[in-house]
Amino acid sequence: YGEEQRNELEALESIYPDSFTVLSENPPSFTITVTSEAGENDETVQTTLKFTYSEKYPDEAPLYEIFSQENLEDNDVSDILKLLALQAEENLGMVMIFTLVTAVQEKLNEIVDQIKTRREEEKKQKEKEAEEAEKQLFHGTPVTIENFLSWKAKFDAELLEIKKKRMKEEEQAGKNKLSGKQLFETDHNLDTSDIQFLEDAGNNVEVDESLFQEMDDLELEDDEDDPDYNPADPESDLTD
Repeated sequence: YGEEQRNELEALESIYPDSFTVLSENPPSFTITVTSEAGENDETVQTTLKFTYSEKYPDEAPLYEIFSQENLEDNDVSDILKLLALQAEENLGMVMIFTLVTAVQEKLNEIVDQIKTRREEEKKQKEKEAEEAEKQLFHGTPVTIENFLSWKAKFDAELLEIKKKRMKEEEQAGKNKLSGKQLFETDHNLDTSDIQFLEDAGNNVEVDESLFQEMDDLELEDDEDDPDYNPADPESDLTD
């Protein structure tokens, strides 16, 4: 077993020069970091696997665990451990670390694809919700008997409240309205307002003299020249 284990360790160090790290030699224990291919937006997932050879490896499965991880959900970690157990069972009797790491590498690539799919679904869902919200904005709520009656009851109540408020304001305005007598009693400026108006008007009367220029041309009848004129009898001025 020892020779098979040493040969595999040398091969693994050659295959994974940048991610293979020896933790101990007895028992042989090491880590290999596995990174997925970059996704559409350069996102990646990564895990570092720790392996420890059992005394009878490869006839017995090696011990393995997730040493560290990046961007993996708990269910992803669980799926990777299940995958390692299945692959180890299927490959008993032959060195298997490369096979296990390759299986995990493929699983990580699947996870990245799932992230891409999940993001696309979330984007479509958001677009659908936005579209539905826009439709709702333009079309409003479908009218049913129930929501119409509910709206009408609310509308009638608001209308009644407005009418009550208006009536109250009008009633209050009527109470506060003063009569003419009350206005004169409360505002003494009104006592002389008309006199002041006439005085102001008298001081500013303009006479059109042209109206009197033709007075001499008018034929005015002098009542005193009428022999029938009797000042005491107004009807004496009437003629047939």
